[in-house]
Amino acid sequence: MSPVTGNLHVQANQPPGVPPLSLTGERTLPDVPAENYWFRRHLAVYEWIAARVPGQRVIDMACGEGYGAAVLARTAASVTGVDANPEAHEHARLRYVMPGLRFERAMVERYGRPGACDAVTFLQTIEHVPNPEDTLRHLRGLLAPGGAVYVSTPNRLTLAPEGAPKSDNPWHLREYLAHEFRELCEAVFESVEILGLYHARRLRAHAHALALGWDRVHRALGITELFYDRFTPSIRAADFTLSDRRPLSEALDFLAVCR
Repeated sequence: MSPVTGNLHVQANQPPGVPPLSLTGERTLPDVPAENYWFRRHLAVYEWIAARVPGQRVIDMACGEGYGAAVLARTAASVTGVDANPEAHEHARLRYVMPGLRFERAMVERYGRPGACDAVTFLQTIEHVPNPEDTLRHLRGLLAPGGAVYVSTPNRLTLAPEGAPKSDNPWHLREYLAHEFRELCEAVFESVEILGLYHARRLRAHAHALALGWDRVHRALGITELFYDRFTPSIRAADFTLSDRRPLSEALDFLAVCR
């Protein structure tokens, strides 16, 4: 279930007239079975936020393929998905057509006006930007009074090799430990709550199986490819959970709720 890099997988079964996107390692995609773990891992966070923004005006920054903006639009009064990539923008604009949802092609740092929204989502992107504090200040400036910015990023401890400053993902400029991520957010926002994303249900059972030696068993039986070809596409967003009650050092990703 490691990230797939390179232009090796393309979205399947897209609606007529919607150009499929290819995996590059920079963003995750639905409709690619081998990528399903990462897609559901990100989707779980979007669904958690969607339950907390009913009736609000939301900007989904660096929205990529557009699936997250569409999830938010199920509950929000309006959602604007913003992404600078022309292929992603065209795909999102054509695929996700629903009331209150629109897409804009623009740079995150240049989009928006003061007080334009009640919530901003900026998920799995802060690790890509060269000036993260400046970017967070820009996002804070878009909020109406009482608004919140939701920022997620992977936990370096569970993504990178032990002792390494970052993983081998070439798109990531910096990966954070929990205290580093908190310090970054608290430099900009007065109130910061950080939750961790963890495996649940079948993924938690899978982790227990690995601890008991499942890796040795499936290799010995010669069923590795057969098992994961079925297991990975079966993963759902419910196989992840957000919590503030477990050690952040064990989290897969961090989600900061910033006000």
